[in-house]
Amino acid sequence: MAGVRFVKGFDIVKPLSIFVMVAVMLPLILLPLASIFIYGTSAGLDKFWAALMAPEAIFALKLSLVTSFWATVFNVVFGLFAAYVLSKYSFWGSNAVTVLISLPTAIPTAVAGFALLLLWGPFGILGRYTTPHVEIMFTAWAIIMANIFVTFPLAFGVIKPVFDTMSASLEEASATMGATRWQTFWHVTLPSLRGAIVTGALLTFARAVGEFGSTILVSGNLASRTQTAPLYIFAKFNEGQVEAANAIAIVLALFSFAIFSVLFFAQNWLDRK
Repeated sequence: MAGVRFVKGFDIVKPLSIFVMVAVMLPLILLPLASIFIYGTSAGLDKFWAALMAPEAIFALKLSLVTSFWATVFNVVFGLFAAYVLSKYSFWGSNAVTVLISLPTAIPTAVAGFALLLLWGPFGILGRYTTPHVEIMFTAWAIIMANIFVTFPLAFGVIKPVFDTMSASLEEASATMGATRWQTFWHVTLPSLRGAIVTGALLTFARAVGEFGSTILVSGNLASRTQTAPLYIFAKFNEGQVEAANAIAIVLALFSFAIFSVLFFAQNWLDRK
């Protein structure tokens, strides 16, 4: 290439680039994460374990895991269905549907929670009719709905590009062999999407477990009733119980690290399956 010289030997740009990258990450990512582990273990592992085993802490973790699980199941199923429809069929307004599915990514989570309250709250547009019969807001169902809203585009955003690039030859061959549309989808299409489905599910689950902005509005933040792990951290910190808040923060940080480690190290294996 004209004007570019490649010099053999030591390249100062390489170590300098690595140093700048680490220097930027250090105060923004590495040190904040390290601080919760340093503080959490400074008083001894017995204090950390006692804070973690508190009944309210265990309930908050369980509630976060359960509500995130059901939100993930819904969004993966819907994301798979929506990606199939938008990839296989061309219709007027399909681009608008794609934009609407992706919209929760850009909406502040506090706005999402407020919108759900205006719709399903005791005095909401629909809630005024449903509340006398079924309580939705300030229950675990409200947390699931909030998690569904904020994570709505994640599974869809991972699955649809795979649908778009998938060759139709295998499906056509399956059809010529007499397979029904459902058999083709179950035995041909779905196995090709396994990696994308697992990736979308893990991303959705990780995002839902850490959701705060919308759930604090719709859950009521009641200890041992509707208090998720992020809300527990917020409540204990405001009460001055930093050790209790820090114990759950460590668990959530380790959980997120485990999920993204699986996504990074197992990506090639998932794609081959």
